Amino acid sequence: MRESFFFFFFFFFFVFVFYGSLLLCAVEGVTVEYDHRALVIDGKRRVLISGSIHYPRSTPQTWSDLVQKSKDGGLDVIETYIFWNLHEPVRNQYDFEGRNDLVKFVKTVADAGLYVHLRIGPYVCAEWNYGGFPLWLHFIPGIKFRTDNEPFKSEMQRFTAKIVDMMKQEKLFASQGGPIILAQIENEYGNIDSAYGSAAKSYINWAATMATSLDTGVPWVMCQQSDAPDPIINTCNGFYCDQFTPNSDKKPKMWTENWSGWFLSFGGRVPYRPVEDLAFAVARFFQRGGTFQNYYMYHGGTNFGRTTGGPFIATSYDYDAPIDEYGIVRQPKWGHLKDLHKSIKLCEEALIATDPTFSSLGPNLEAHVYKTGSGTCAAFLANVGTQSDATVNFNGNTYHLPAWSVSILPGCKNVVFNTAKINSQATRLETRRLKPEPDHQALEEIAVSSGLSQTDWSWVSEPVGISKSDAFKKSGLLEQINTTADASDYLWYSISTEIQGDEPFLLNGTQTILHVESLGHGLHAFINGELAGSGVGNSGNAKVKLEKPITLLSGHNTIDLLSLTVGLQNYGAFFELSGAGITGPVKLKGKNDDLDLSSNQWTYQIGLKGEELGLYRAASGSSSPWKSGSLPKNQPLIWYKASFDAPDGNNPIAIDFTGMGKGEAWINGLSIGRYWPTYISPENGCGSSCNYRGPYSSGKCLKGCGSPSQKMYHVPRSWIQPSGNTLVLFEEMGGDPTQISFATRQAETLCAHVSELHPPPLDAWGSDLQIGQKSGPVLRLECPSPDQLISRVKFVSFGTPQGTCGTYRHGRCSSNRALSIVQQACVGSKSCNIGVSTKTFGDPCKGVIKSLAVEAAFTGKKSVSFSRKILFGCTNVEQGTKFHELSVSYLRG
Repeated sequence: MRESFFFFFFFFFFVFVFYGSLLLCAVEGVTVEYDHRALVIDGKRRVLISGSIHYPRSTPQTWSDLVQKSKDGGLDVIETYIFWNLHEPVRNQYDFEGRNDLVKFVKTVADAGLYVHLRIGPYVCAEWNYGGFPLWLHFIPGIKFRTDNEPFKSEMQRFTAKIVDMMKQEKLFASQGGPIILAQIENEYGNIDSAYGSAAKSYINWAATMATSLDTGVPWVMCQQSDAPDPIINTCNGFYCDQFTPNSDKKPKMWTENWSGWFLSFGGRVPYRPVEDLAFAVARFFQRGGTFQNYYMYHGGTNFGRTTGGPFIATSYDYDAPIDEYGIVRQPKWGHLKDLHKSIKLCEEALIATDPTFSSLGPNLEAHVYKTGSGTCAAFLANVGTQSDATVNFNGNTYHLPAWSVSILPGCKNVVFNTAKINSQATRLETRRLKPEPDHQALEEIAVSSGLSQTDWSWVSEPVGISKSDAFKKSGLLEQINTTADASDYLWYSISTEIQGDEPFLLNGTQTILHVESLGHGLHAFINGELAGSGVGNSGNAKVKLEKPITLLSGHNTIDLLSLTVGLQNYGAFFELSGAGITGPVKLKGKNDDLDLSSNQWTYQIGLKGEELGLYRAASGSSSPWKSGSLPKNQPLIWYKASFDAPDGNNPIAIDFTGMGKGEAWINGLSIGRYWPTYISPENGCGSSCNYRGPYSSGKCLKGCGSPSQKMYHVPRSWIQPSGNTLVLFEEMGGDPTQISFATRQAETLCAHVSELHPPPLDAWGSDLQIGQKSGPVLRLECPSPDQLISRVKFVSFGTPQGTCGTYRHGRCSSNRALSIVQQACVGSKSCNIGVSTKTFGDPCKGVIKSLAVEAAFTGKKSVSFSRKILFGCTNVEQGTKFHELSVSYLRG
């Protein structure tokens, strides 16, 4: 009995001590400091790779997956802005629920074992409505934004302290054992501070003092702020930051925004950034002394609701990021950057120990070497020329450097990575429409369903002009933002006039010219309830000028002007003073005289009757205004509603708004954002490809010319139920909702193209990188999901293949063994590795540098039909290789 007592005593004592120690470890804080080389975490310098994910541009149900994909891609840190206007829509009334649950997002990042950089701002820019400022801020007496102004500073300090206190209460700063290792105050103020004169300097000093006084226990940064006072770290934003130097030799070189692509504007072409250039920019930054780099964006997401700024920023915020708008990894961008991150981390010991030494290897050819007294070494060899590849001698060896590329040598001998040579597979994505198109019904990738027919829809007509009881009258034309406080995109201006028939502003009978000038962003003119004309601005010039011949009636006439905004200004000095709406003049113009209505008494209505009634909500009461029967099409100001079932599976969902004009859409009462498929981008400026060599700019690489700027709109899976979902549209310009179709977004094929000159994969190297390589380049394919298998090889060529994923074609020569070898290695497997060498495939063209290109299809594991082709009678000819094939199909369960 006594022995049992001591056994249980010591057992419980051990459990108490063991788990108690774990608990203490869990809450024990770490120190985060910095020196001239790097951030120093618990006394150790760190090389850190970060990526931006904005929590409200995705959903809580996807956060864990996005963060894990970021970690798998080689990130150490997740960076996010804090969006003041989301969290405090009404002064002193806060919202931290759902997509606004900042604490949950930060804890999700922590659960994945990653750090957080909290960019509080609270000005964020971010192509976000009003730069993230709540509109009520505008109406505080005497306020001036972002300058040495007491009302503004008071509100800014109150909100910043609110966020810091919230993080402290949850013990989320690193000093408390949490994941937050950095915080940011202000944002890119140095780009515009000259406009504020001497008050800018005193304001930025105040902001620094205010932030550091909050005692977070972690460093604060200011981006694009060359005069950031100590101890604030000034950081760089841009497409390239290798030339950046901090304002003190005691601060590390940090890059808080490496733009992975660019944002999309309604009416604009779709920008993208080649991964070879993005990788080049990153490698150059670390080559020249950088130790912290952040991708803006790593996942861009979606501008749900009315959150877009600009104006004219589109609903999609995909940003050509490594993880796309739908949460799918974008290949080869994600994979190539993952390889880059691995390569940089192999250099970390040398990077944190010393500053680099520079040497020139020739014109446009550079070497930077990090070497410690103990012999640890890492080298970066760069060819910054844009025209020609080069061969260089370094460290007694010869290296081939493609133009506009960096080679990374963790042991100062062997190249493990070159920014211009992509080993990562590419993935070709398909959009599977759930409503068949007439010319595509036979294609197997179209998942056919009934779609939404005319009988599925009900509707409500939005009244033209004044229909709400809170309308009011004012003399003169009111600026829209000051009038609506952005409670709605819409403001009605209404006026009446009597026509006798002999007025000097009439042309012939009762005809005249309606002339309207607006600060933007668009307007629709109605005469006696009928649409007379419309006008819209663009991202370069939001102003609108409308001149339209109209016919008035003898007697009483009503002129109703519907002014609309498309996101408020978010950038620039004094951006809060940018107005919107019809500021005039508004005239009726004739041959002999004009009638200026601008200073007359107008009747105003903020927002729409349907907004007041809550028509966008899913539920309808017994007195529902919705009508059924003959569906009105291509008419302005119509609300539409339909029910639908969720598409099968788990793939991301989108809506194709082809057939609609412009408006907003809601799923089960949640706004997926503004749609505008009729705003077509310019016809010119796009190409079939884009040369990554040379400096990148937002207008360099474009696609989608002559097409809707955005056609597909993301619908989060978590917003829909298996059946009985409600889709509500407010169509502003006129459209046909029966043309709308749902779609799912998914990867369809895997591609890879690897040259004999590519370095071996990183895991092929031994632990001693000084030793020569033991294997050659390898082409790798891997299905996106564990429950998928490679089912078919669609294309293969070892020789001189041409084209890109989806458009590969045979070149002058191609091995006659390639198809059977790749089929044997890949078909029926989740992944496969194939050595890229003449040893594997033979030599179809001696003396020529060869490469292997493969495109393969994949599908689920169960009941998958595969086919393999047996080659026979292959004959090499001067023009290429002819194949004679026998296909053999079988079933794999």
